[in-house]
Amino acid sequence: MSGPKKELGQHWLTDRFILGEIADAAGIEQKDTVLEIGPGLGTLTSELLRRARSVVAVEFDSELAHKLPGQFPGKNLKVLNEDILSFDLDTLPKGYVVVANVPYYITSKIIQKLMTATNKPRIAVLLVQKEVAERIAAEPGDMSILAISAQVYAEAKLGIEVPKEFFTPPPKVDSQAIILCTRNQPLVSEDDEKAFFHMVKAGFSSKRKKLRSSLAGGLGLEKLEVENLLGQADISADDRAEDLSIDEWNRLTKVWHERQ
Repeated sequence: MSGPKKELGQHWLTDRFILGEIADAAGIEQKDTVLEIGPGLGTLTSELLRRARSVVAVEFDSELAHKLPGQFPGKNLKVLNEDILSFDLDTLPKGYVVVANVPYYITSKIIQKLMTATNKPRIAVLLVQKEVAERIAAEPGDMSILAISAQVYAEAKLGIEVPKEFFTPPPKVDSQAIILCTRNQPLVSEDDEKAFFHMVKAGFSSKRKKLRSSLAGGLGLEKLEVENLLGQADISADDRAEDLSIDEWNRLTKVWHERQ
């Protein structure tokens, strides 16, 4: 078999202790179905099969997808040669679990797909670029659109760190697991979701600027009007987008909505 394909972001992880830690972080029960994204050589797959009732592995690389089932004869493993971004999550049972060593270049798209799906996972443990994991789990003062987009739908916490030397070939940066525990109810109602994210994107449109300026530009309003909106929401016009909590964005969206 040919080696890891750079264009697919393939970096193999074979350390059994680390793989076990990643699998354990998902709290897998014997009744669970686990979705693994990009199983590669099957090293993480092996750990998941020890813990779960069944594993559905979605692998974009046709060569790897063809070989993987033969490595686990008699195991409850289903391998699909598909692109995870077009995979139908509704085919999975309710309360499924996601565990994956995710290609860096599609991390945000995968998180968006999982968190906004009709059939969301109960928990997702994703090994991603360390800096990205930290961004997802950020708190007010260091927030980003990615952090907000994930935390609206899930509680985010950091898991095991994996230095780049443990991968073949080594990537340029270290990795870390991000653990996303899906909320029973998102922090933003379905009716407000579109307006909420419109407001967030407007706030981050010029993230280095203070909110009075970034929101004025992003929403097409006068600065004085923005200051009034922020005052009604009990938010300082001198704050920056990264400073606001999801609750504050919710309040601001509601005030803005009432003026429409």
